[in-house]
Amino acid sequence: MTEAIGSTATPESGRPADATEGALDSQTKKKRGGKRGKKGPFARMGLFYRQVIAELRKVVWPNRSDLMSYTTVVIVFVAVMIGIVTVIDWGFTELVKYVFG
Repeated sequence: MTEAIGSTATPESGRPADATEGALDSQTKKKRGGKRGKKGPFARMGLFYRQVIAELRKVVWPNRSDLMSYTTVVIVFVAVMIGIVTVIDWGFTELVKYVFG
């Protein structure tokens, strides 16, 4: 396919085509070390726990009235589902008794 004269198309990241090969080699060499590779296992665990605590501080915890309403909704939903499953189970039991008698 031929390109029009004066096309604005450039190589992948805007660098000349011959410069991309050398840049890729240097990028792969830089990726080997990194900050995470230099820390020991205990330092990484400490960082992890510090990040967990920082995220938990961002959480908006429900107040007591919200918690009570959420708990009530869950208990009512579970009770309704138990009733539905019980009725369906009883129905299948009676059907099997009738068929196999």
